[in-house]
Amino acid sequence: MSQCQYEMLYIALDHIRALAAFMVVVWHFTHTTTGHPVPFGYCPIIFPFALLAEGHTGVALFMTLSGYLFAKLLDGKSIDYKAFLWNRALRLLPLLLVVILIFGVKMYIKGENLVSYAGAIAKGVILPTLPNGQWSITVEFHYYVILPVFLWMLRKSKILLVSIVFAAIALRFILYLEIGDIKSLAYFTIIGRVDQFALGMLVYQFRSYLVRRHQIAIAIICAFTMFYWYFDLHGGLTSFSSSSSPSPLWIVLPTIEGVAYAVGIAWYECSFSHSTGGISRFIGRMGEYSYSIYLLHFLVVMHASRFVNERIMDISNFYLACLWAAIFFVLMMPVGYLSFRFIEAPCLKLRKRYILESSGEKILGHSARPHPQAGL
Repeated sequence: MSQCQYEMLYIALDHIRALAAFMVVVWHFTHTTTGHPVPFGYCPIIFPFALLAEGHTGVALFMTLSGYLFAKLLDGKSIDYKAFLWNRALRLLPLLLVVILIFGVKMYIKGENLVSYAGAIAKGVILPTLPNGQWSITVEFHYYVILPVFLWMLRKSKILLVSIVFAAIALRFILYLEIGDIKSLAYFTIIGRVDQFALGMLVYQFRSYLVRRHQIAIAIICAFTMFYWYFDLHGGLTSFSSSSSPSPLWIVLPTIEGVAYAVGIAWYECSFSHSTGGISRFIGRMGEYSYSIYLLHFLVVMHASRFVNERIMDISNFYLACLWAAIFFVLMMPVGYLSFRFIEAPCLKLRKRYILESSGEKILGHSARPHPQAGL
């Protein structure tokens, strides 16, 4: 596969990945950790901007896109599972370990407790205890663990993954009845994210039904943005407290996100001709470096937001803060490039072929260039 063919095949998904990273960056730039310069309770009048005011939902877009992308990569194929896990480790771990080390050094310099930090890192394989947004990588890893089950179900029937979605909703409902609060499990763990992966894979199977169905896709996306505006108006992620909520909405919120994002992804990829040059390519590069931007922006985003607000201008206005967040996001591009070039790309050269023909022969590896950005 030539470079041009490769870019044409994946550039639309890179655009979406850039959007997901941008949403998360806006969330952290505008609110930081304290609801400053823009209060957490602020709800924009222009309802589509609720997706930026509640930019944490970019993680849901990442998860849904991950399911869609793996469905595209593995459609009708079997995998060498050990080689698959090896490749995913090469993709995610090098930069993750670098970032963990950087934050550890910062804590050491400040004289903070490294024992609890090390404990959180160790537990992060199972629990969502990795700090600074890294918890989402734990969820992604759990998806890789159960991916063979998803692939088996798809081989049996294209719609069998619907059962995963209903099972996830049922499980969250039962847990909600038992403990009265499902927010943390729905947001931070595979219990809430599994249907987003499943819906991404499921909608890929039926993507042809969304080709140029602009009215249907736009109606679903608009309904979703209006729903998220309502969600934001009533407190959003931070309602009641940062870690818990008695609202039963969290039983179905991950599913609502997954449906809307899966439809949007399939419609955008399949309904338009995407250029591999100019602005399209620039945005695609943002998507290609999105993992680096996602992990590394935590190091500076709070400081950048505070600097702009205190040294340049008051950005308590949400729309103005979003504009500055966009500038910050673009300025992260060189950082993302350097990270990808010198930390991630060298490790990707060690990937193994992992997609199998029916005979068991390995056919996909370096030469076919499986998409390096699968997942976050």
